[in-house]
Amino acid sequence: MDESLESKFAALKAKGLKIDLTRGKPGSDQLDLSNDLLSMGVPSQSQSGVDVRNYGDPLGITEARELGAELLSAPIENTLVGEQSSLLLIYQLILANYLFGLDVAWKSQSNLKFICPVPGFDRHFRLLDDFGIEMLPIPLSGSGVDIDALKAMLDEHENIKGIMCVPRHSNPTGDVYSDENISQLLEAGKAYSKEFLFIFDHAYLLHDFLPSAEQTPAWELANKLDAQDQTAIFCSFSKVTFGGGGLSFAAAGTKLFDLLSKQRASMIVCSDKVNQLRHLGFLKNKAEVENHMKKHADLVRPKFEAAFNALDAMSPDIGNYKKPTGGYFISFNATKPIAKRVIELCKEAGVLITPAGSTYPHFHDPQDSNIRLAPTFLGLDDLKEAMEVFTTALKIAFEE
Repeated sequence: MDESLESKFAALKAKGLKIDLTRGKPGSDQLDLSNDLLSMGVPSQSQSGVDVRNYGDPLGITEARELGAELLSAPIENTLVGEQSSLLLIYQLILANYLFGLDVAWKSQSNLKFICPVPGFDRHFRLLDDFGIEMLPIPLSGSGVDIDALKAMLDEHENIKGIMCVPRHSNPTGDVYSDENISQLLEAGKAYSKEFLFIFDHAYLLHDFLPSAEQTPAWELANKLDAQDQTAIFCSFSKVTFGGGGLSFAAAGTKLFDLLSKQRASMIVCSDKVNQLRHLGFLKNKAEVENHMKKHADLVRPKFEAAFNALDAMSPDIGNYKKPTGGYFISFNATKPIAKRVIELCKEAGVLITPAGSTYPHFHDPQDSNIRLAPTFLGLDDLKEAMEVFTTALKIAFEE
């Protein structure tokens, strides 16, 4: 190994760093943007006359449903308000299909399968694994899923129940699915089965930090192709206000919506209407949400730019990445099977990175090359040190 590289890494280890890059969490400066929520008083009644302190209104108060419908460009009658996480709503929808289904409960069927774009979101994989659903990975193209690979997968396999994807600022690649890509996806799934389920997890719907591609709302595209009965769309305020104290929203075709509502009725007594009213007082409408997110963007952008600067200085022989324009992650692909070794070296120097393989089902990255970076939680100084450790570890692993 290059002696200068070895001595540099020894010096980095000697610093005794303790830096965590594993999860895409907002920084404390981002959380401070919503601190007014902590002291905001709310009236006991909503404008629509609901006593928010009491039971009832399991789909959420009308005003909160209106906000969710506006964000997702869906009808209010097909939109509900949930707890802090869109992941929980997605889990409840999968559970409802598993226990009851629209026609036949999934639990009474064998060899359940779901299509998973990769690199993808580890918690989606964990969710599907809970139900014993086989995950079929297909690659991303830069503007959505690889349609040819999707069609080949549909031709090859039986009993594929649907696809779960992040169509805007995909986790972790940052892909923004084009309208054409989403439309082709909807057409292919519809042709495969009238029960094929399209789950669009819009976790980063509002999270642009650089100029980003325009995107027609998924509900509008599904409606245009008469696929709304097979479509469910989710978003949340987890990275808008507070991680455990926001709201989530779901919009779905009528049968799916009723199925999800039925499942939730067995699990919750009523929604947290006080928190809904608190958020409405703070964010009010879509325009106010977008203004709030511009403040987030101003805090997040310098961190991503610092990470970009460090990665741009790397030789393309070692690896490559696509600069995201929104979201919370950077997806780096090494040109050699060294992801596990890079993460091991980073840990030796006190920098924790999401485990290798996390962006693939069952932690199986066939190339051992994809590494997910999450720059937002750190201050700039810590981030720059973490990136120095990461790029040094990359060079060492590449030479080895």
